[in-house]
Amino acid sequence: MQILKTSLPGTLIIEPQVFSDARGFFVETWNHERYAAVGLDVDFVQDNLSSSQRGTLRGLHFQNPRAQGKLVSVLIGEVYDVAVDVRHGSSTFGRWVGVRLSADSKRQFYVPPGFAHGFCVTSETALIAYKCTDLYAPKFEGCVRWNDPELGIEWPVSLPLLSERDSAAPCLREIPSKRLFFG
Repeated sequence: MQILKTSLPGTLIIEPQVFSDARGFFVETWNHERYAAVGLDVDFVQDNLSSSQRGTLRGLHFQNPRAQGKLVSVLIGEVYDVAVDVRHGSSTFGRWVGVRLSADSKRQFYVPPGFAHGFCVTSETALIAYKCTDLYAPKFEGCVRWNDPELGIEWPVSLPLLSERDSAAPCLREIPSKRLFFG
């Protein structure tokens, strides 16, 4: 397994070891002991699956309190996955990092607590699996506008398919600091 650091401290790209032969492949997508040994010592309490069609953009979501770290994998298709630092006072506040994840590459992306998370489907369909470090708590969820001009995220789509909630999300500067994290 190889761990690649990104420009945002705490966000990690994981390239697990893949065993392939004529029958197919095998990959270990989570092993607490092995991941902890390379610096990802977290406990996951919830697993989620998300299926979407091309052009769907989900996000940018966060929870505070009850922040969730997420380990994201793509089981079918490809997505462009994004993390945004929403820790008010952090030296990287408002900065983002994006990574392409696909079923073919088997790469994973770890988004730590304190970051908003979103993804856009770039294949016909995609099935995304993600492990969370805390349970979903709807009353604590927050959302940042996907096309906030101050963030300047370079999404691979200009007119995405969005939920009502994601369409109406505020820009980061419009969210009261008490709703964000402190970094």
